[in-house]
Amino acid sequence: MARGGKAFKAVAKGMAVVASAAAVIERRRRAAMAADFHETLHPPHPVDQLDRADPAADPAARLLPGPLPGPRGAAVPVAAAVAAAPVPVTAPPVPAAATAPTAAPVAAPAAPLPPHGHFGRPATPAEAVPWGLRVAAESTWRLLLLGAALYVVFYIVDMLRLVAFAVLASLLISALLEPTVSWLRRHGVPRSLAAGGVFMSGLAGIGLVGWFVVWQVTTNLETVTSKVKAGVDQLRDWLITGPLHLTEQQITDFANQITKAISTNSEQITSASLTGAQIAVEVLTAVLLAFFTTFFLLYDGERIWNWALRGLPRHSRYAMAGAGPKAWATLTAYVRGTVCVAFIDAVCIGVGIQLLGVPMALPLAVIIFLGAFVPLVGALVTGTVAVLIALVTTTPWTALMVLVVLIAVQQIEGHVLQPLILGRAVRVHPLGVVLGVAAGSIIGGIGGAIVAVPLIAVTNTVVTHLRRRNEAGQAVFTALEAAREAATRPPTP
Repeated sequence: MARGGKAFKAVAKGMAVVASAAAVIERRRRAAMAADFHETLHPPHPVDQLDRADPAADPAARLLPGPLPGPRGAAVPVAAAVAAAPVPVTAPPVPAAATAPTAAPVAAPAAPLPPHGHFGRPATPAEAVPWGLRVAAESTWRLLLLGAALYVVFYIVDMLRLVAFAVLASLLISALLEPTVSWLRRHGVPRSLAAGGVFMSGLAGIGLVGWFVVWQVTTNLETVTSKVKAGVDQLRDWLITGPLHLTEQQITDFANQITKAISTNSEQITSASLTGAQIAVEVLTAVLLAFFTTFFLLYDGERIWNWALRGLPRHSRYAMAGAGPKAWATLTAYVRGTVCVAFIDAVCIGVGIQLLGVPMALPLAVIIFLGAFVPLVGALVTGTVAVLIALVTTTPWTALMVLVVLIAVQQIEGHVLQPLILGRAVRVHPLGVVLGVAAGSIIGGIGGAIVAVPLIAVTNTVVTHLRRRNEAGQAVFTALEAAREAATRPPTP
């Protein structure tokens, strides 16, 4: 008990010492605040300020260089202190011009009290917010504003998706055909003849590809249909004799349920067919608009670009005038490289399908060629059609081998063809490609997936060019400022 009482007394003494120290600190803080408040209400005289600013103006300042403490923390001017001091001071002779009567100095008005009546607090609530939190808040509302602007842009594009996709498709086709037009014009061919000839040649090529696909499908349709029926019969036998052990009645009931669902939802299917017809009309309109736009881009693309530059602010024209050709070069390299990679994918997969004995190898190769315009995933997705056809027309082992061929060609494309053919023209990371294709397919479907990667590549090129241009301009400005300072600096002895 005695030890406990001693410990309690020691703790009590320690708490008392801490409380007395806190009281002393609080009294000093209040005295300092009162001194600041009194000095704010009664600022020093201008003469005192002159004395403080220039000690040579008053000989007394050499003896008393600063203000003296007065009653209640007030500062006593140096001149008053010198007048009251018993120390003799010999003043220098005053010129006659200095003895002329002058106007009495006007005292500076007293500083008003802050709105909150307390000098220890910030003037505004914003100053009390930490700097990091203010930066985060301002960055957040700017990001929200940028997101709202992008949302409005995408909303307008979605409303005008027919025109938007037609223009984007025409840009891709023009990027593929424009080098040929430029080559013909450099060799003396008139502009209208070069643009018209290349455009008609491209149109004829697209028409021949479409005719070839339709011809191959209609030629092999009867054979594929018979093989599909045989595959369905094999699947039926497997369901009965396989590990599931289904009966004929269960399979018949399942088929009847599918037929009943189709007949019950005939209205929805009819409306879907009408929607499909409307989509077909929209697609045909977009194709015609894309052809029309492509011709004028090939014929008068330079004038169209100059007209677009005149719509920009004057201080942004020079920057965009340099970024435009680089963006067009990137788009051209991307389209030509993608066509080359898609052709290699289609040839390799088509040869593999043909060697495995899958019917309609050539139409499937053309479909894979068109799907390969979506990088990394397009050929694999369209190649699943070949896997399904191999599954219903041949054996499951053959379908598995077709899948192996698809994956192997896709790996060669991602690790060899893309870096080798595209090279440094399109610097987009594979993760950016995959995320861009996914976002584009969500926003715009198949068309969005096709234009997502070239849009990312062009945006990356433009941003890189503008950043380098700003860095170069800043370096030139720094060099000019250094040269100016060196020219105005006095020579050293």
